[in-house]
Amino acid sequence: MEKKKLYGETLKEQYEASAKDRVHRFMLADGAVRGAILYGTRMINEMRFNHELGILETLVLGRAFLGAGLMASGLKNRDRIVLKIDCSGPIRGLVVEANAFGEVRGYLKQVPIPIERPLEDTDLSSFFGAGMLSVIRHPTGAKTPFTSQVALRYGNLAKDLAAYYVESEQIPTAFRLGIDFDAEGNIAGAGGLFLQALPAADDALARELENRVRALPPIGAEFGRNRDPKGFVSTRFGEFSPVFTDDTRIEFMCHCNRERLRGLLTMLPADELKDIAENGPFPVELRCHFCNTRYEFSRESIRRIYGQRYPDN
Repeated sequence: MEKKKLYGETLKEQYEASAKDRVHRFMLADGAVRGAILYGTRMINEMRFNHELGILETLVLGRAFLGAGLMASGLKNRDRIVLKIDCSGPIRGLVVEANAFGEVRGYLKQVPIPIERPLEDTDLSSFFGAGMLSVIRHPTGAKTPFTSQVALRYGNLAKDLAAYYVESEQIPTAFRLGIDFDAEGNIAGAGGLFLQALPAADDALARELENRVRALPPIGAEFGRNRDPKGFVSTRFGEFSPVFTDDTRIEFMCHCNRERLRGLLTMLPADELKDIAENGPFPVELRCHFCNTRYEFSRESIRRIYGQRYPDN
């Protein structure tokens, strides 16, 4: 993976931004509710630069990055989770993957997203339309992944993720996802919040916390004003005695490389690979869907691949 632009103009700024991007896990109400708050301004900026996204596209994919990062906050070992949306609206869909190491990557199925008029607010329901939300879990050591699906009900990812947990896992859950832009259209702040009731939580507590999450100020704007994530939780949920347990990094990261993309070329049928080797156009360009990194292969490279794969042709 190649990041097209590191967030921050100097090494110091890049280090400070990297240090801020974290997922902080905590407990509320004497352990009856678990939660996580994600500060991801750098991650969403780097995602936007690599995928060359406008404001609408950044909102759609960025919220999915934040949601997947929160969902992955409880993973262990080499577990990973894939969030997938297929829909009838102009977005068409998206795929985002997050793992236990705090690495998130993903892509939109339609870039740019076609619009008929300028974006007036951050309500994106009309861009989703009808569709399905799938969550695919890849536990460490499992031979096959576990997939569950629910219908999109709101066209609002935070609400649809909460509905997924209620419908698919019968666990009361609340999400808040936010990305804030400055007057020039640059990302000023990005982050998310996740609360989930554990068996010790009664219905009244779950409802109270759900209402509290719904009434929160925009979390992206709060982070754009340099609000500390732990301070945000302590201020907004202080009466529930938050106890922070740990924190981990969160980062836009893809482990694609030239050899992996080269492997895709070796899988082409002999006649197709031969045609490319003879006629090009060169350089042959392949892009990783998940991070939009470009890999180029010269005529000589393609001929070597063909010769190694089909030595008798």
